Amino acid sequence: MKTKEAHCSFCGKPREEALMLISGIEAHICDNCVEQAEKIIESELGTAGKSKESADKSESIKLLKPEEIKKSLDEYVIGQDQAKKVLSVAVYNHYKRLNHRAGVNDVELEKSNILMVGETGTGKTLLVKTLARTLKVPFCIADATVLTEAGYVGEDVESVISRLLQAAEYDVAAAERGIVYIDEIDKIARKGDNPSISRDVSGEGVQQGLLKLLEGTIANIAPEGGRKHPDQKYVKVDTSNILFICGGAFDGIAQIISRRVQSNGVGFKTEKQNKMNDSDIISNVAPADLKSYGLIPEIIGRMPVLTYLSPLDKDALRNILLKPKNALIKQYVKLFEMEGIKLKFDDLVIEKIVDKAFEFRLGARGLRSICESIMLDYMYEMPSKKIKELNITLDSVILKLDNIENKAA
Repeated sequence: MKTKEAHCSFCGKPREEALMLISGIEAHICDNCVEQAEKIIESELGTAGKSKESADKSESIKLLKPEEIKKSLDEYVIGQDQAKKVLSVAVYNHYKRLNHRAGVNDVELEKSNILMVGETGTGKTLLVKTLARTLKVPFCIADATVLTEAGYVGEDVESVISRLLQAAEYDVAAAERGIVYIDEIDKIARKGDNPSISRDVSGEGVQQGLLKLLEGTIANIAPEGGRKHPDQKYVKVDTSNILFICGGAFDGIAQIISRRVQSNGVGFKTEKQNKMNDSDIISNVAPADLKSYGLIPEIIGRMPVLTYLSPLDKDALRNILLKPKNALIKQYVKLFEMEGIKLKFDDLVIEKIVDKAFEFRLGARGLRSICESIMLDYMYEMPSKKIKELNITLDSVILKLDNIENKAA
């Protein structure tokens, strides 16, 4: 009797035509059908189709103590000790909550999202980036100014989760334990206390849209970053364990804080109130001030951890130039060292850069723009010249610094 030739039990392809034929007890399957079956599983089950190995890998995060987290932040961010302490404790408690397996009758630990208030260039974004790198969790930055209500032209709030999923390489379990930083949250403040007849689709409407994401919901994300349409299968991402950190400059909030602080006194201003500088004023920021600024009470309530970043003084700016691992001067020295050139800055140049940055009140970003303007010509010319040393003196850059001042004026 002739033995029946082995073939794929699904598509009928004989062994000779298949790259591989996997044998079962009473059936066979070819490599092509295995590949098709995998695609069907991913399409039908979405997040359930992810491998258990992937979920287990991101199930528990190696957690550093608050002091260890702050020490890591100190290596990259100068000053802002209060903000670092608040962030370290909040992040530690958040991931301790995730790593804890609650029992049936155990206390329910709620998520505490974070809101940072501080002028531009004070280190808000750098703090969050460093946190994510320290904890080795997926991280993304979203700009609140490009978000609009669902149904209007622009990006809806769920696009924020789509970016996080991309950062996690579409590992849903990892994304659900990641960090999202929403920048310029102050730009979506309500435009006034009175409700407007017209739709505020990029202001209060976006705040309303963010509420569910901050609290925790199942977000339907188009696969592989595609656009949504009614008939497609969505990737479902639970935002309950995603840590949201929001930041904004809140330009003008100092006046709101001052009015509140002064109204608490009776009669004339106290001597302490007269001596308050910008740093002292911002340190008194409270949820009531954010409400007066234009954030709705519901969104303030979903970000219970509130901290501030002080304006940078000259000492802080000088330290940013020289001390951190990513200090600007160290970066330029390294770039020229790669060309075989020993680069040195005179102390007077450093002082002048700090003075200009402090004058422009642009924080660390001001330092970067001033240094780039000074170094552009050198970085253009020096790779073509055969020199071993380059000393940046005040005389050689004074005209460039004057031009920067004229442009600013």
